[in-house]
Amino acid sequence: MYGLLLALVSAALFGAATPAGKVLLADFTPFQLAGLLYLGAALGVGPIAALDRRATPGLDRTNRMRLAGAVLFGGIVGPVLLLFGLRFTAAGSVALLLNFEMAATAVLRVALFGEHLGGRGWLGVAGVVAAGGVLAWASGWPGAVSASLVAGACVCWGLDNNLTALIDGMSPSLTTFGKGIIAGTTNLLLGAWLAPLTAPAFHVAVALVVGALCYGASIALYITAAHHEGATRTQAVFASAPFIGAALSWLVLGETLEGPYLLAGSVFVSSVALLLLDRHDHFHAHEPLAHVHSHRHDDGHHLHEHPGLPASERHSHWHEHQPLGHVHPHGSDLHHRHGR
Repeated sequence: MYGLLLALVSAALFGAATPAGKVLLADFTPFQLAGLLYLGAALGVGPIAALDRRATPGLDRTNRMRLAGAVLFGGIVGPVLLLFGLRFTAAGSVALLLNFEMAATAVLRVALFGEHLGGRGWLGVAGVVAAGGVLAWASGWPGAVSASLVAGACVCWGLDNNLTALIDGMSPSLTTFGKGIIAGTTNLLLGAWLAPLTAPAFHVAVALVVGALCYGASIALYITAAHHEGATRTQAVFASAPFIGAALSWLVLGETLEGPYLLAGSVFVSSVALLLLDRHDHFHAHEPLAHVHSHRHDDGHHLHEHPGLPASERHSHWHEHQPLGHVHPHGSDLHHRHGR
């Protein structure tokens, strides 16, 4: 229960980023705000990243390339596209459109990483696209432009999610910290070069705090929740983030709640449920592998023992996997790298 509560707080913080971003865009350009938010995220996740650093042996060339891709798409391009999209339409609409991220992650996992998506998953993807079309149609051309930009941002984050899942030798918190520092600095420098940074120092501090809470602290809480509840249950709770963001936009910013939003929201809910319920399993064989990453001993892949450590407790250390063949539901991660 404790882990699920943390996951809900994480979702609420992440959902609040969209209406907060809408307000902050009055003082910053999208490049400037994206930079400040991600630098704030690095500050927010810094404490847990410092603890994880002790168990990190370093990255080889392949994993450095994966990290570079995650930084480029997830940290630099994605946030800027989102904030440009947020300029054109209501924050509530953009918040709901962020459901595209889950669909994009699933489709890219199939297209680029040789994974499988079942009938429920494809139906969920179709529903997300249809709901996005409803929102775009209801808002006219600004809505269409915004939907295209937000969908582009979600594709970038879909790439980021798949690449980050395959990074071997670096914890999620360290990955987020590095992404925040590199991407935040890059976008802030670009933003200052394209237009002068004229916002008051207090507004800059507010943007950093929003980034620290809505991105950094949210991610740290998500990681902690996953340690307690597992990835599947945590993801199911975190999927509420776009809907929380939409609700905050209507309640706090006073945006109008119209019929198309309710229709699209209901379709998004059922579509996200289908994506979460989609499962894939088949017999697969694991080759010998040695690496370090966060893991539990009740997942069927980690057979080494730690006397006195509960099997459900997540921890990180260097370990070796012996050859193993079995059947269980899975997605694209460090232990499931299937080629076509």
